[in-house]
Amino acid sequence: MNNLGFVKVAAAIPNVKVANCKYNIERILGLIEEAEKNHVKILEFPELSISGYTCADLFYQQLLIEQSENALKELLAATANKDLVFIVGMPISYNSRLFNTAVVCQKGKILGVVPKSYLPNTNEFYEKRWFSSGSEIPATTSINIAGQNTLFGTKLLFAYGDVKFAVEICEDLWLAQAPTFTHALNGAVLLFNLSASNEVIGKDAYRKQLVAQQSGKCVAAYIYAGSGFGESSTDLVFSGTAMIFENGSCLAESKRFQLEEQLIVADVDIQRLIADRRKNTGFFETGCNQTSEEYCTVNFEFDCQSVDHVTRTEKSLPFVPTGEGLNVRCDEIFNIQVWGLATRLYHTGIKSVVLGISGGLDSTLALLVCVKTFDKLGLPRKNIIGITMPGFGTTKRTHNNSIDLMNSLGVTSREINIKDACLQHFKDINHDVSVFDVTYENTQARERTQILMDVANKEGGLVVGTGDLSELALGWATYNGDHMSMYGVNASIPKTLVRSLVRYVAEFEMDEVSRKTLLDVVDTPVSPELLPADDKGEIAQKTEDIVGPYELHDFCLYYMLRFGFSPRKLFFMAKRSFAGQFDDETIKKWMRVFFKRFFQQQFKRSCMPDGPKVGSVNLSPRGDWRMPSDASAAIWLEEVEQL
Repeated sequence: MNNLGFVKVAAAIPNVKVANCKYNIERILGLIEEAEKNHVKILEFPELSISGYTCADLFYQQLLIEQSENALKELLAATANKDLVFIVGMPISYNSRLFNTAVVCQKGKILGVVPKSYLPNTNEFYEKRWFSSGSEIPATTSINIAGQNTLFGTKLLFAYGDVKFAVEICEDLWLAQAPTFTHALNGAVLLFNLSASNEVIGKDAYRKQLVAQQSGKCVAAYIYAGSGFGESSTDLVFSGTAMIFENGSCLAESKRFQLEEQLIVADVDIQRLIADRRKNTGFFETGCNQTSEEYCTVNFEFDCQSVDHVTRTEKSLPFVPTGEGLNVRCDEIFNIQVWGLATRLYHTGIKSVVLGISGGLDSTLALLVCVKTFDKLGLPRKNIIGITMPGFGTTKRTHNNSIDLMNSLGVTSREINIKDACLQHFKDINHDVSVFDVTYENTQARERTQILMDVANKEGGLVVGTGDLSELALGWATYNGDHMSMYGVNASIPKTLVRSLVRYVAEFEMDEVSRKTLLDVVDTPVSPELLPADDKGEIAQKTEDIVGPYELHDFCLYYMLRFGFSPRKLFFMAKRSFAGQFDDETIKKWMRVFFKRFFQQQFKRSCMPDGPKVGSVNLSPRGDWRMPSDASAAIWLEEVEQL
């Protein structure tokens, strides 16, 4: 799709008058006009929206059936020049039986008619009194309605390239054998449900949960429209519930109990859904017996909407939860890290750990994980050996924070200055100490790793790694230096999340003295501190000045790995998500750096240590990311240059 995979869909809640078909199509037509102005491509209305859902025994009246069909004719004539696809509900008589149906229309033509499969027969609804189930009708069945011959059946798939959708009606969603699953297994990524759905206490939450789960299980977008104001209140109330979910996440929802008509609109990302299905091969395997040659595909066409009409934005910090969910997520992540290290220590029988403490965010988070792990296992914190190793770029601020933190947490604190060892090494390899190149920097990183490994051997301990997911993605680590450890607790934590985790632990898990130090660490610029400080003794080597903003890199990392998005789509999304923060040239510049480094540095990830997987994006060569170290970045970089 040349529009980056976005399709704008909508659910409409019109006001109705029971059994007044002419009035109802006027309301429907008005909402079609509004949807067209909003560049909607596929629009659905509630169940039996042409006649009204609560007609009861009036459905026995031939006049109502005829007037519903006449109203459909008028609606088709009025929309003959409209590109969007719309789906309306109406009663249809076929072979002396009455069916509750969804009629799919475009440009004055009926693309297909889908009957309801499962009819409720409860205290509230007794549809079996009037309607027959359409579950056994073959998809090849032809019906004449509104003067047009069209397909009639439950197994209809409407398709335009990768945009494939199917339709079900109300109760079809609520039962174990929902048509939804078969539709999805046969390729539908958009699932439309025309519903009535009255209100009782607690039903709204359950209904929303059901739609969310259905969209998630089917790896699809689920568009739901329920009847609203104007339906009979003889015994029931209909609040006008509409919602659009994409793979478990809510994109849009209506307000209930509104007198006004409503139209909810959302951009569904078809590419994103297809990417998830490609990854999850078990999705199709579990339903191999449910794919069916009985399905009929109905092709339709519309002009792909311009990306200029896409209103959807993605989170600029996709790894970081927002609002009330932040603390809950941080607690869960922190516990996964703790549990991973606890399991490794228990399995090996090791009762001490060694780690380097720099006063920066990553090593601080790793230390906090160690402390909570030892508390959980009932091991003394003194068995945690934290070593601060000042070098040529260490500042007073980070040095003091590392010492203060180890003391306040009650771990064993050691200090080993690496300057003399590095100077000796420079002499041994004939390196000019005044040349601040990669040799100058990596010598320090490898010296620190050597110290940690040797102390761990001496103490019978395990070296805990501190490097994070963002550093692994960019290869921002010294090979066989800070790149190496015996267990990397931060390996699945991106840089943009580390700060939130440290702040969370500081505020909810720590004493007042430790909290003060931790919050200062949170405010410290990210730096490897491998180059000398400035004239004021402040950090001179700031990582983001060299490799770029971690917000942009983590954004690219998430959407590239999670959904396989191309640079063109990433660029489009980043421009919207970072509007006012980064201009186009800045985004392009750092995207170029991201793809170049991501491909060049795979060799470091190919031999990375064990570490717990925390989220859906991970770079372990044993699990989530398996890539040859000599793969070419050419086609990705070429697309970046064309942006």
